[in-house]
Formats: sequence, C-alpha cells, structure tokens
Amino acid sequence: MTPISSKTGFATGLLMLAALALPAIAQNKPEAASKKLYCWDEGGRRICSDTLPPEAVNKAREEFSARSGLRSAEVERALTAEERADAALAQAQAQVDAAAIETRKRTEQAMLATYGSEDALRRVFNERTAIVDNNIKTASYNVTSLREALAAQLLSAGNRELAGHKVGDKQAEEIRQRHNELLAQLRLQTAFEQQRRTLEVEIAESLARYRELKGIVPAGTAAAPAVPEPAKG
Repeated sequence: MTPISSKTGFATGLLMLAALALPAIAQNKPEAASKKLYCWDEGGRRICSDTLPPEAVNKAREEFSARSGLRSAEVERALTAEERADAALAQAQAQVDAAAIETRKRTEQAMLATYGSEDALRRVFNERTAIVDNNIKTASYNVTSLREALAAQLLSAGNRELAGHKVGDKQAEEIRQRHNELLAQLRLQTAFEQQRRTLEVEIAESLARYRELKGIVPAGTAAAPAVPEPAKG
C-alpha cells in the first residue's frame, strides 16, 4: 500500500485511499451478489438462514437474494421412494399410451393401404413392445439389486443384535427406506408386466382384424370339412 505523506493534501490522500479500495470492493461484489437466504418450514416454524443445513436439503424452501431481498427461486421438497415410483410409473404409462394412440390411428385408419403384409403390421408394434420390455427388464434389475442390498443390511443388523449390540436408529431407518424402495419397485414391475399382457392382447386383436379385412385364413387353421350329403335311395 502506498504510504500517504504528511505533505500531501488531505483531499488528495482521501482520493488515493479511495482508488486503492476500489479493486477490493469490485472483487467482493460478485461474492455478495451470489449470497442467498434460505427459508423453509420445520416443526411448524419458519426458519431462515444464509446456509442450508443437511437436514433441510430435501425440504421445500424459498431462496432469496441477500443483496436485493427478492425471491430468486422456489425449490420443491424431494420426492419419497413411493412418490418417485409413482412418477416413474405415470411417465412410463404416458409413454406407452401415446404410442398406443399413434398405433391405433395408423392401424385403424389405413391398415389395408399401409401394410402390405402381416409382418409389416407386426413391425408397427415392435416399438411399443420394446418400450415395455425395457421397463420390465429395468424394474427386474432394480428389484434384484434392492433385495440383495436389503438382505445385506438385515444380516448386518442381525449380527449386531447377536453380538449383544443395539441396532442404531440410523441403520434401522436405512433398512426401512430400502424396504420401501423394494416395495415400490415391485409395484412398478407388476404394472409393467400387466402392460405387456395387455399389449399382447391388443396385438392379437389387431392381427385378427387385419386378417379379417384381408380375407386371410390364419395360419394353422384348416377349412372345415364338407359334410357329405346323405345318399339318395
């Protein structure tokens, strides 16, 4: 820092100090502008702080600019395992429903004109079948992983009890959460498998309708034998 001589005028000294202080103020502006104030509800009380504690990360909160005092964001609370499973199921169902609407539109409005063969019609359903099959595969993998993890946690808790120690609250809560996640994934798996069965029925009905419109006898179906006329006496 440049020393201010006693011979330098007082006003000149103030100007020099101000000039030296400007860079420091400029450096602090972004930090001050980025500071936030967090507000959330806890136990019926409204809590506000300039730091967000770990236990409040998953709670619904409002964020305010510390500089202007204006609200800058509103964050919803984190979803539970059950809610995440419901949301995933709803999203998957919406995806399947949208594909179903598009398929029905194509098959019913222009079935004969668009599809020259039964194989061409079958290919229309491949996309929907792939979506559902992938959902089933993912849910099955998640169920297996969660079961293995839950079994390991239960074994650890059992060994702790056999050793004469109490299962801690944190460990018990983790086991409860893992069990809920497993139940949620089982629900998803069951729903996806039901979607697959429903899709199989729809495919069979669409193919039967196509054969009817084309006048095609389904493969493997033999014509009914003619009934012989009774002999004339």
